[in-house]
Amino acid sequence: MAQEATGGNSLLNIGIFAIFVAVTMVIVFRASRNTKTASDYYAAGHAFSGPQNGIAISGDYLSAASFLGIAGAIAVNGYDGFLYSIGFLVAWLVALLLVAELLRNTGRYTMGDVLSFRMRERPVRTAASLSTLVVSFFYLLAQMAGAGGLIALLLGITDKGGQAIVIAVVGALMILYVLVGGMRGTTWVQIIKAALLIAGAFVMTIWVLALYGFNLSSLLGHAAEVAGEKVLNPGAQYGKTETSKLDFISLGIALVLGTAGLPHVLMRFYTVPTAKEARRSVVWAIWLIGLFYLFTLVLGYGAGALVGPDAIKDAPGGVNSAAPLLASYLGGPLLLGFISAVAFATILAVVAGLTITASASFAHDIYANVIKKGKVDDKQQEVRVARITAVVIGIVSILGGIAANGQNVAFLVALAFAVAASANLPTLLYSLFWKRFNTTGALFSIYGGLAITIVLIIFSPAVSGGEEAMFPSMDFAMFPLKNPGLVSIPLSFLLGYLGTILSKDENGGEKYAEMEVRSLTGAGAEKAVQH
Repeated sequence: MAQEATGGNSLLNIGIFAIFVAVTMVIVFRASRNTKTASDYYAAGHAFSGPQNGIAISGDYLSAASFLGIAGAIAVNGYDGFLYSIGFLVAWLVALLLVAELLRNTGRYTMGDVLSFRMRERPVRTAASLSTLVVSFFYLLAQMAGAGGLIALLLGITDKGGQAIVIAVVGALMILYVLVGGMRGTTWVQIIKAALLIAGAFVMTIWVLALYGFNLSSLLGHAAEVAGEKVLNPGAQYGKTETSKLDFISLGIALVLGTAGLPHVLMRFYTVPTAKEARRSVVWAIWLIGLFYLFTLVLGYGAGALVGPDAIKDAPGGVNSAAPLLASYLGGPLLLGFISAVAFATILAVVAGLTITASASFAHDIYANVIKKGKVDDKQQEVRVARITAVVIGIVSILGGIAANGQNVAFLVALAFAVAASANLPTLLYSLFWKRFNTTGALFSIYGGLAITIVLIIFSPAVSGGEEAMFPSMDFAMFPLKNPGLVSIPLSFLLGYLGTILSKDENGGEKYAEMEVRSLTGAGAEKAVQH
């Protein structure tokens, strides 16, 4: 099956992808004409409507993990694989109810804006920027790993050297999008990509269901015949041992709480003119993302039934190959080429969004407000620093993606969610809702959450000590869970509390009333820039 998918179709796959890149580049260059100020570069001039931003958010959120990783996880592990979809979707309720509107009213471009509103600016901005860079790096690793696996399948490039070149090309395109288009150009790429991805998944879903007379039970029954009854029952992946059950709980907590702390998702709320539009954009995103995750259920079980788990595992891209292999089975080279181009577009658009978020955080928080103490004479200088940072981040992510090539992208993204939920979410919630919260508490929760999560990940079975580990030949695993969320998230909340209670720092409450009024009413919030 894998040979059928790759044989003789390389030029077609590259051609379809080249068309997408050409079209989006034209759009990005056109968008760049309006990118003149820092507000344009970081927040697209606050000029997008709620529905537009909602589609872009779904484009940002539906990453390689959503399309490649989850479809593969469902194909191989059935019910347990679908838990990723449920976690990713339910997470949006946390973002909608607790974060979206309040964040849009309180900040300008980054998470550091919100935290520094009532804290000591320099230490808090430094911590927020570092956390943003770490989360973005983990997420970028996942996208680049997905690019390597996809190329392995589509072009039949099985050697790591060839895949490394392709990852470098994806990284170079990403850097170009960000340098030229800024947030405005990146947002339009996200919108186009989201439309293509949801349309492609819809066509494949209808096609698979049509093969089974639009009877989901028939599809599930066939999948069970091919892969065994285990795919219809919980426990194929997370129910084998007590530790794996705990791992599932840990994963679920990280997925549900992580979204509201993802910096590239948080930054999207600033591209709309008002808090009302921010709320509308999240509602649109929930509908689109929910619809897509229903499609992944059919695509995953369809791949398991029609392609088979063994063929998926043996393909050059491994578990991440399920959706492209299913496309090849259904529509031959043409559908495979289209779905592959969509998957590539998915990776490109998400890494562009991540890169602009990380570069904006460094330029706006570290350069403009920590190094220059808010006294940047030339506003274009801040944007120039952001662009230079984007290049550096792009190069680092290329190297990291080459190192992570072959890993399950859904799992790598789950680690990014664990870091976001541990380092960012406690600090944001405390800052927005706890009057006594202070600078020491913020630093404790951010740095403590980062340190705990990264140390637990390093010494977890995800990195060493098993066949599926990042370094299978080594064994320095001391922490039993693959995802650290169960331990790291409560500890981060605790550290934020202890840092506040035990410190003699200012209580942080002097500006709390002003922040509360602004967050709830929008009075004094950053307004849209008129062009």
